[in-house]
Amino acid sequence: MSQDLIRFITAGSVDDGKSTLIGRLLFDSRAVLADQVQTLSKARHSRVRAEDADFDLALLTDGLEAEREQGITIDVAYRYFTTGKRKFIVADAPGHEQYTRNMVTGASQSDAAVILIDPTRLDFSVAKPNLLAQTKRHASIVRLLNLKHVVFVVNKMDLFGFSQEVFRAITAAVQELASTIGLPAPQLIPASALKGGNIVSRSTEAAWYQGPTLLEWLETIEDAPVEKNLGLRFPVQYVARQDGQAADDFRGYLGRIESGQIFKGQRVRVLPAGLETTIAQIHISSGSAVPPSSEGAVMAHAGQSVVLTLTDDVDVSRGDLIVAALEAEDSQPTLTKKIVADLCWLDTEPLSLARKYLLQHATKTVYAKVQKVQNVLDIETLSASQGQTAVGLNDIGRVELGLQSAVAADLYEESQATGAFVLVDDATKLTVAAGMIRVAN
Repeated sequence: MSQDLIRFITAGSVDDGKSTLIGRLLFDSRAVLADQVQTLSKARHSRVRAEDADFDLALLTDGLEAEREQGITIDVAYRYFTTGKRKFIVADAPGHEQYTRNMVTGASQSDAAVILIDPTRLDFSVAKPNLLAQTKRHASIVRLLNLKHVVFVVNKMDLFGFSQEVFRAITAAVQELASTIGLPAPQLIPASALKGGNIVSRSTEAAWYQGPTLLEWLETIEDAPVEKNLGLRFPVQYVARQDGQAADDFRGYLGRIESGQIFKGQRVRVLPAGLETTIAQIHISSGSAVPPSSEGAVMAHAGQSVVLTLTDDVDVSRGDLIVAALEAEDSQPTLTKKIVADLCWLDTEPLSLARKYLLQHATKTVYAKVQKVQNVLDIETLSASQGQTAVGLNDIGRVELGLQSAVAADLYEESQATGAFVLVDDATKLTVAAGMIRVAN
């Protein structure tokens, strides 16, 4: 995340107002063209009354016809907007439990999360109302994905006259949720996406609230501190060869630098083989498979896609990981055939201990089997059920995996690129789970 660009996702249960909130952000920050407003004002699918708004703000993100007909978000919609202080890419994730997989996809690419709460669906006869199951599920996923910046927007507060008592009750429930699942202390904002209160402009009905509006919060959040400098991580994505008969028998290794930096003349190690060699040339990728015959760059850093050439003719293939050879042992990835990971199960077919899966880790694919289910998260109580072994659609479970061949893995909290993976069913080729590595040994 840079100070110039922030990616964030909206999450929460169905009908919490996520699409309307993003529409309000876009509209009030003047990121919507006049012809778009005119077109949407004539839309045949609208969920708002004429006295409440000129048009349905949710239509700015609900692009699919099925979404507009049903009044729900199905796919993740990405929108770009900018203010005088920052640029933003926002992902509008679906709230329905059936589309949790889409929410996981959007959250995995985000720097921050905006979780909405609809107070009209809560029971205030108790001091701490019980939050909806999908709100808890999305908050738990945000925690698993290690997002450092989380804000809870209590939406539709205009229906309660921006009651401070209602907001306090929800604050107590959210604080208990955050403490239970280990979320950093979250910011809470009372708001009305439909009316515009505390989204971009401050609400005059909530004089008691002295905190930031949602846009102010988004504009002022800071980069999360780097917990550990892992050093160089370069997963090899493709090996480019020229014709062996050519005078210049070029062999380049293409990929994206996920962390650290790489420089010409650097000693590196190729994992899992452990062979050491030296970087001969670095070519910053310009879209072509084979770079031009120039001397290339002296150095490249994380986030850049490059083509590397080596001084030695060593065996390097797609799926190998290039790391710095001279770094301390504790900054090296772990070569392992056994990992413990948290899984977000995304398939209608439940996890099977007898089934064989493909584990896709960075650019490497290996066969894997789930050897044991340690626990499954109970969304209602937020406790880990030790005796449960079934992991079904939208469940979150911790499992032990055995791999056919070793992978060079980091823990997810240290590196998302080399600490995350997906499981693919070997028979159907469907992606069945997203995983975060917690233990590698």
